[in-house]
Amino acid sequence: MLNAPEGSDGASAEGVPFVQLVGPDGRRTEGAQDAAYRDRTAHLGTEELRTMYRDMVLTRRFDDESTALQRQGELGLYPQGRGQEAAQVGSARALRPQDFVFPSYREHGVLQVRGVDPVDRLRIYRGTEHGGWDPADHRVHLNTLVLGSQTLHATGYALGLQRDGLVGTGDPERDTAVVTYFGDGASSQGDVSEALVFAAVNNAPVVFFCQNNQWAISEPTSRQTRVPLYKRGEGFGIPGVRVDGNDVLASYAVMTEALERAYAGGGPTFVEAYTYRMGAHTTSDDPTRYRERAEEEEWALRDPIDRLAALLRAEDRWDDDWAAGVAADAETLAERLRADVRSIEDPPSVSMFDHVYATPQAQVETERAWFTTYQDETAEAAR
Repeated sequence: MLNAPEGSDGASAEGVPFVQLVGPDGRRTEGAQDAAYRDRTAHLGTEELRTMYRDMVLTRRFDDESTALQRQGELGLYPQGRGQEAAQVGSARALRPQDFVFPSYREHGVLQVRGVDPVDRLRIYRGTEHGGWDPADHRVHLNTLVLGSQTLHATGYALGLQRDGLVGTGDPERDTAVVTYFGDGASSQGDVSEALVFAAVNNAPVVFFCQNNQWAISEPTSRQTRVPLYKRGEGFGIPGVRVDGNDVLASYAVMTEALERAYAGGGPTFVEAYTYRMGAHTTSDDPTRYRERAEEEEWALRDPIDRLAALLRAEDRWDDDWAAGVAADAETLAERLRADVRSIEDPPSVSMFDHVYATPQAQVETERAWFTTYQDETAEAAR
């Protein structure tokens, strides 16, 4: 197989060590090399673990329903995230409220944790808005469709925080970090290399969170790099770590370490979350044309939601009534998506001129006036 799943011995398929705290069977690992990371999750009790599980279940239901809406013609496109819930939810749960996130376009679990309304997440795929939410409300930038460019935006924002004195103060309510999410394919883009250069030489408080889901559309990771992706950071002077991205606790622990480094003024970190895209790249993609069913089935045995459920059961933290409530919440979410997405109205055509620049601009205003006149004349001629 081109992209085999991780093993249960704290190493990914090609033998590269990674941080793993819960194995595919739902049992906590005991590797000595991960003891420090294990300590970072010791405070997580039943309520915290159940919250992570709920986030992951709702994220997957959102994913399934959004895919169905696209198939029904209600969305123009949708990028599936099935299988990457643990990497996203675990890392996002480690963030402080003041931290800022720069996503790509597949971070549905991160948006779930940061409280972005599910309907707002789909407005861009409905084709009615370029964004969908106010980044200031959730400390999450809008989805970025240009591969890798968000890493530069994140680095610039982190440099601003640094110069505003919001790093290294020792005050947990003041120190702030930035996290940017991108994929293994985007890691080959020039923007990512430039961002790593600027972040490293300026000691920027930014975490580069690369979700290696094994496939950059139809290109396997083996066609993206000759070394494990987390080692790319080392070439820029940035510490890197590979984590089992299907392990929500390991993803949480690794992110807490990276954030602490950023808060204290220690600079950037490169995290590679070794995971798998169980669905298609987008709803216009057919993964059966480039990967084997056996590979998908083997990775399905390492499903991140099943893994956390197994842990909760093994540690007597599972409750059937609570689980039924989570399932009911997921169905309520799906019902709301079906109703509210279909009710989104097309914006006025003239609104295309509203947010071209942050402030009024003469050429745009001239074009707006021409377009308004054109619309009025066309409507009059049609009467």
